[in-house]
Amino acid sequence: MSEFDIVDAAAIREGRATDAYFERTEAALEAAGRNPRVVAEVTADQFPDGEFELFAGLGDAVELLAGRGVDVDAIPEGRLFDGGPVMRIEGPYAAFARLETSLLGFLSHASGMATAALDCRVAAPDSSVLSFGARHVHPAMAAAVERSALVGGFDGFSHVAAGELLGREASGTMPHALAICFGRGEQEAAWRAYDDGVPGDAPRIALCDTYSDEVDEVLRAVETLGDDLDGVRLDTTGSRRGDFRHIVREVQWELEARGHGDVDVYVSGGLGPADLRDLRDLADGFGVGGYVSNADPVDFALDLVAVDGEPAAKRGKLSGAKSVYRTEDGAHAVGLAGRSGPDGAESLMEPVIRDGEVVADEALDLSASTERALADAEAVGYGDDE
Repeated sequence: MSEFDIVDAAAIREGRATDAYFERTEAALEAAGRNPRVVAEVTADQFPDGEFELFAGLGDAVELLAGRGVDVDAIPEGRLFDGGPVMRIEGPYAAFARLETSLLGFLSHASGMATAALDCRVAAPDSSVLSFGARHVHPAMAAAVERSALVGGFDGFSHVAAGELLGREASGTMPHALAICFGRGEQEAAWRAYDDGVPGDAPRIALCDTYSDEVDEVLRAVETLGDDLDGVRLDTTGSRRGDFRHIVREVQWELEARGHGDVDVYVSGGLGPADLRDLRDLADGFGVGGYVSNADPVDFALDLVAVDGEPAAKRGKLSGAKSVYRTEDGAHAVGLAGRSGPDGAESLMEPVIRDGEVVADEALDLSASTERALADAEAVGYGDDE
């Protein structure tokens, strides 16, 4: 029994992290002596409708499917999709049948969070944006949250263990708890302790809204830390926030008036894309939490579309293997595989596994995924209607 309520990696790899009916399907096929070669596709929407989403989670999906004796094609992580498949699996059905539950979970949750992160990134393209959302999910999900945020264009994240797993250093400032540990009226002591205690290369960013007016605490922090102060963070709870834009403008004004215009102002606390658009001309950076970590998963499904070389599909689904394209005008197009696509269109599906062997490392690279996401967002005009 696990010490925590966590389904471990072994259960996922072995296919025990599955819905019971897949075990029963395997038993039924084995009893019948049947294991057809199939083509299966992971799809959210069959036809484009102009609502793009960002594909993420491919690395975990490939890790799950590698070594299973199947061929897998997928759009690279960090591409925007709108209709048609994001992944195609071909091989004996029993080789991957019981993996469907975990496969869809990897792709659905990561793609939903990455899409939400991209919403924020395009809302404030020139600002620093950090992910603060790991506290809103089960700790087993933390690395998936932070990686998805990076795929969507975030500059960093706060979770230490996720950073160790992803090979990235976690970022952060200070919590209200530090100031409260010193007591009301003793914020200066908290800021000094922070300055004395954290590593020398860590930015000195003081949280300035624990007990009193934001402007008051900001000016006291400047007086306390002087030139060592790199920035201040405002995290006023929504119930007391008032006009946040006015608060930030007032803080910026008073800093400038006292010759401290080089002190950066960071904002956090329940923010989403609309807040970032409203504040991006004033704030130097943002911490975004629940908007990303609590994003709705993309509603992917896995459907068989061919059996033993013949097109097949359940009612309401499109049979036959498909290709997806980015057209010259930035649209998404879907067509039957093996047929010609739209003139001048780019085919998005790429080989990632052949006979169980991973063949496309670049499609899984985190930095490359982020670059693809930002380039694709520009190409399709993502967020232009906001």
